[in-house]
Amino acid sequence: MQTLGVALGERSYSIHVGTGLLDRTDLVLPCLAQKKVAVVTNTTVAPLFMERLAGALARGGVEVVRIVVADGEEHKDWGTLNTIFDALLEQRCGRDCTLVALGGGVIGDLAGFAAATYQRGVQYIQVPTTLLAQVDSSVGGKTAINHPLGKNMIGAFHQPKLVLADLDTLKTLPERELRAGIAEVVKYGLIRDAAFFGWLEANLDRLLARDPDALGHAVMRSVAIKAEVVGKDERERGLRQLLNFGHTFGHAIETGLGYGAWLHGEAVAAGMAMAADLSRELGFLSEADTGRIGSLLERAGLPVAAPGIDPTRMRQLMSVDKKARQGRIHFVLLERLGAATLRADVPAAAIERTLSRLAA
Repeated sequence: MQTLGVALGERSYSIHVGTGLLDRTDLVLPCLAQKKVAVVTNTTVAPLFMERLAGALARGGVEVVRIVVADGEEHKDWGTLNTIFDALLEQRCGRDCTLVALGGGVIGDLAGFAAATYQRGVQYIQVPTTLLAQVDSSVGGKTAINHPLGKNMIGAFHQPKLVLADLDTLKTLPERELRAGIAEVVKYGLIRDAAFFGWLEANLDRLLARDPDALGHAVMRSVAIKAEVVGKDERERGLRQLLNFGHTFGHAIETGLGYGAWLHGEAVAAGMAMAADLSRELGFLSEADTGRIGSLLERAGLPVAAPGIDPTRMRQLMSVDKKARQGRIHFVLLERLGAATLRADVPAAAIERTLSRLAA
């Protein structure tokens, strides 16, 4: 097991990465306000890991409330959130109860938002079971549900008490989910660590083969980058916005195609290809480096374009993105591999040219 910390003063917490962590109640018990937890998961993850985690907690003297919701991005909405609230109230979970998010990014966002709002806020623990959740969404305290007009539009910042990333859970991860998670790993190299991007180019086949050492390194490096950024800018007022590389385009793709049509990581991959193309269009990124990005994403089996969405529709959806300010779309662009920048002065003609090439 390796451990990193997110330094946020009294809200600081640990991220543990390793194997066999679902059984490590010694890591969980010190975080509980009382020995009662509500484990929130979905219909896919529950048969795989619910009883293992709940059994370990029960052996530690913890009362476990099991909450299982439907699987899929299309269920990250008010209806599913109310299902969680109904169960919490029916089981008399008080303000000293701890929610445990057992699953991927959708479960982490849902359970985290439930924790942020239930009885004006209760604590929660992240137990991510997908690569994407382990390297990205479980860390940093972003919680949200979707709105028909925009992804993650309703939410709150609410930091977890603990993150347990058990690499063993990746053994059951569907191939498509694994590849989607790799998209977020690639993002970290592009925005913050060119050497890590080079390592990914050299070791992609090991990641796709689920080599434990390669996966462990990818998760740890990604989490280290995110923990550092979140520690410096928790509320996304500056530096943390760079973590949204590819997401302005990607969220528009998810909304435009319909939630659940593409996985989040797939939309982010296409979004990163678009952001790289726009960076090249503006003279920041070289043709060669733009090609390296597209090549790595394609080798990972990820999309590098979003056919089927009208460019006009894409522009409309991007205009309601959370990063838009005073009617202007803010783009995270690459000055070079490993160095990202936030720009609000992107000419409309450049955006149009990128969309005409990669969304049609």
